[in-house]
Amino acid sequence: MAQLSDSQLATISDHPIGDALNSFRTTFKSAHPHISVRVGLDRFEQLVTEPAHPTAAFLRSRIRLTPLRSDLALLYAGLSSNETNFTYTAQLLRDVVAEKDDPTIWATVYDLIRQTQPAPASATLPTVPTRPGPETPPKSTTFTPIASQVKQTPIVSKTGGYIATTETRTEIDPILKFEVEQNLIVDHPGVFDAFFGRVAQLSDVAAAVFDACKAVPAPMYIDSVGWTDWPQDCNQADVLGFLRHHIDKFMSLASDHGFRPAQRRRCVTAPDQPLEGSTAKRKLDVGIARGEPEHEEVPCHWSHILVPGELKSNWREDNHNDTRLDISRYAREVFHAQDTRRFVLGFTLCGSLMRLWEFDRLGVLASKSFDINSEGHMFVSVILGYLWMSEEELGFDPTIMEDNGEKYMEIERGEGVERIYIKHMMRQRSIAGRATTCWTGYVKGKPGNELVIKDSWQYEEYPEEGLLLKEAAEPRVDDPTKLKVENVAQYYHHETVCIGDAIDDVRESIRRGLDDAEGRNPVRQRRSTAPSATTSAVTSSNSGLRSGRGGNSSRGGSRGRGRSKSRGGGVSRKRSSSNVDGLMQPPQKPKRSCSDLPAEEDVARRNRVHRRVMTCGVGKELWEASSLQAMLTGLLGAVKGHESLFNAGILHRDISIGNVLLNKTEDDGFLIDLDLAIKTDRQKASGAPNRTGTKVFMAIGALHGEDHSFMHDLESFFWLLFWICTHWNGVEKRQV
Repeated sequence: MAQLSDSQLATISDHPIGDALNSFRTTFKSAHPHISVRVGLDRFEQLVTEPAHPTAAFLRSRIRLTPLRSDLALLYAGLSSNETNFTYTAQLLRDVVAEKDDPTIWATVYDLIRQTQPAPASATLPTVPTRPGPETPPKSTTFTPIASQVKQTPIVSKTGGYIATTETRTEIDPILKFEVEQNLIVDHPGVFDAFFGRVAQLSDVAAAVFDACKAVPAPMYIDSVGWTDWPQDCNQADVLGFLRHHIDKFMSLASDHGFRPAQRRRCVTAPDQPLEGSTAKRKLDVGIARGEPEHEEVPCHWSHILVPGELKSNWREDNHNDTRLDISRYAREVFHAQDTRRFVLGFTLCGSLMRLWEFDRLGVLASKSFDINSEGHMFVSVILGYLWMSEEELGFDPTIMEDNGEKYMEIERGEGVERIYIKHMMRQRSIAGRATTCWTGYVKGKPGNELVIKDSWQYEEYPEEGLLLKEAAEPRVDDPTKLKVENVAQYYHHETVCIGDAIDDVRESIRRGLDDAEGRNPVRQRRSTAPSATTSAVTSSNSGLRSGRGGNSSRGGSRGRGRSKSRGGGVSRKRSSSNVDGLMQPPQKPKRSCSDLPAEEDVARRNRVHRRVMTCGVGKELWEASSLQAMLTGLLGAVKGHESLFNAGILHRDISIGNVLLNKTEDDGFLIDLDLAIKTDRQKASGAPNRTGTKVFMAIGALHGEDHSFMHDLESFFWLLFWICTHWNGVEKRQV
């Protein structure tokens, strides 16, 4: 058994597990000895998550530079994806059920982590040298941290901060899974009203179409049976055919009653064909896309997908880990391919159980599931809702418009309104998080005046980047001909985006005030009652489950398009036919990804606000330099910019490959992105639940939880240089 140090024993004593495992013991004992592998995994989800807060936040991993709870997250990801055999948990299960003391349980946890997670080469902890010698980088012990008495905002990483020359599911999926599960609300009763209640005429058209579906002599739907042509074996090909036929039929019946959508859309059903526009090859089971219905077989791009869908043949897969991960992968691709998307709607269909999903920059929101055969009217309302929704109701940003194929936005600056034409430049690939998007652009009538426009979704508590840039652009007191800060992106404009007269945020503008407490997080087990092992809302496929009928809610009505205004300046199972129960097999050597998962966020959910910043001048990435000398010139310019910021009382805190640019003439460089910057004289932390960053460039001390100082940023410049040496292979050559 693993030996615990005195400091670990003290931490365990200060943070006892208490009664956090009582629910697990009760439900596990009630299921034993007839427990299946899948039920065991769902129970183990409780075992991992219940004691993981707060004790595992203070205990350190023995194989990577993170808290122990990151190891627990990796362990659960391995079990969920079948990469780690469940029998490794046997000793931990015995200790917990036997109510062993806390030190015994945590020692067993350390043994379990050691057995299932070999230390990645890139994250091996440093050993103590046998004789005195230099360390690289040196420990940060000779300087005074900035705001050393101020509690620092904790660091987490998400899929948007992943840096690699390639992207594979093996690398991304564990991080995406954790990102989703820590920002997940399911079984929320208000999802339909919040997102479908806005759709004009939906109640009327759904009622007319559903009545027509029940009309004799050849009804499509019978109350006591359901849909007459529903494939009982739920074979994927048959279900896809069912959806195609019914979508076309619903459109035809709506047209017969005088209802026509503003835009034509088609059903995409090519589950074996990867869609274009993805770094990792991603396939989509089914989706609603732009285009005419007769163009169904035309190759599709992720930028065309309006509503992604995931199919499973077994109703037991509803709200299962793999199902959630599959639909989340699709949403992440849609976000990346569509630069003006504020949120994404989707659905899962497991057997005849349908669930509605919404993805935004706070995370994932899901409705209760419903049976499309017992809730035919609801099914009709959902399908017609997706076909009738405006682009704003589907999640597109109405403050970005088009003029002869060119995208533009309008801002209030000075005494008038300026039109800014934009071209897509870069978007962070993530779901929850800042979701930074950058465009290049110019002011109408001034094509030579190049701008960089940056959109991001910031926690309300964060200081506004635009205000820091505006302060940096002020003239120096001793020399008004020079700016206070040099070698930093030059301020042009900033604003909090508004739609109509309301601030664009997640809680109110997107989710329409839905309360998280009305749903639940199945991973964190927020509710005191234990959920079912397979699905949260269903006990059988013909249980007569009920959900709210379609129609316009009191929130209904489409919000008007408005100009933005300034405020203050593993491997999934596809359509499986049964839920396989079986005995545990002998453990095999686990397959582990070297990806490092973030620590769990605070349970408290916060709000994110849509902010926009514009700066003058366009640079280029360091790897686009024409020579090694030019690349190093850009890096040196950014170091000068960091020093200039620091002298002005601003600490950057996010030095990475994307935030250091080279100017077009390649004779200087500059620093961008003050999202995580702080005033060095601040008296308290922002109050945001976490801050993200690019881990490969972070200082070791910062990763260990040291208060962030300018020395940590300088160390990040070292890691940036190291990254350049590793990946840059010469001018116009492929990266290593």
